[in-house]
Amino acid sequence: MPRRTATMLTSTLLLIAVLCAGALIRVPYAEMSPGPTVNTLGEHGGKPVLSVEGRKTYESSGHLNMTTVRVTGADYRMNLVEAVHGWLADDSVVVPHETLYPGDKSAEEVREENAEEFSQSQESAKVAALRELGIPVGERVVVASVVKGTPAQGRLHAGDVITAVDGKPVERPGDVATVVTEHGPGEEVVFTVVPAKRAEEAEKKGEELTGGREVTVTTTAAEDDQRAIVGIRAGLDHTFPFEIDIRLADVGGPSAGLMFALGIMDRLTREDLTGGEFVAGTGTIDGEGKVGPIGGVQMKTVAAREEGAEYFLTPEANCATAARYVPDGLTLVKVGTIDDALAALADIREGDTAALPRCAAD
Repeated sequence: MPRRTATMLTSTLLLIAVLCAGALIRVPYAEMSPGPTVNTLGEHGGKPVLSVEGRKTYESSGHLNMTTVRVTGADYRMNLVEAVHGWLADDSVVVPHETLYPGDKSAEEVREENAEEFSQSQESAKVAALRELGIPVGERVVVASVVKGTPAQGRLHAGDVITAVDGKPVERPGDVATVVTEHGPGEEVVFTVVPAKRAEEAEKKGEELTGGREVTVTTTAAEDDQRAIVGIRAGLDHTFPFEIDIRLADVGGPSAGLMFALGIMDRLTREDLTGGEFVAGTGTIDGEGKVGPIGGVQMKTVAAREEGAEYFLTPEANCATAARYVPDGLTLVKVGTIDDALAALADIREGDTAALPRCAAD
């Protein structure tokens, strides 16, 4: 056999061996790639993403697309070949597995956390939007969760509205812990609560929440510092003067909050916020309208541009990362609050794009 042929054959066999080995070697990495985008002003699965009952709404002609990232599953382990391909690709990012799935959480635990964060993002979006429009939003302290195996289990339930503890009215979640920790372990605490089901029925009927029943719970000692606890986490729930429904399945995490808030505002205001333009974006939002950072921003900009977006509302904390790779034809607009986003939308619909605060790389 000629030497050149033998060398080529040997190299080919070595390459095949390396590829086979790479396909068998599992590495502790996960991959993120562009996911679906959904217009919050449009429909998804044949139904409106945002619907409002009990308040006049207005039609919109543009797009306010929320964006997502597709990730490999918590139980999936990439092989070396897949990891190398992801590192070299322009439309994916390979990150340590623990970045997306920290600790020893199971796939089900991760899904539950994502679902809870998504639900909370919808709540915060409604609050931020209505407050921005000057529409009153009610607040009440509730049992956010009950720890399994603690004295509160079976006596207090998630969603119960807490009106008082030991007869003292509560206005903020921290008020509950303040009263409970005035006790020692083994002492009784009296909660005045309105059961979750009754509170939900009253809200649907637009009735004022009154009355309540007393529930006595005996405290136990916290494992870390021996303070008195009953085993609940108190949270803040909101009530709205009309019904706002966000229908979007198979999406998790908090990053759609900003776009949901803007979509709600667009539905409730006569003015078309986008002026018919295609705007996409991302960002968490709290009840005061502050926009927070998210993960996978570069994948979201790719997804937005592929869908047709020309402008992308970008949390200011993500701007430098997003600006390292900007898809052609997409303008990254920096926002830190819902007011920033509204000001940017005003510039976009008026054609004054030179005034937009743009993201810049470090």
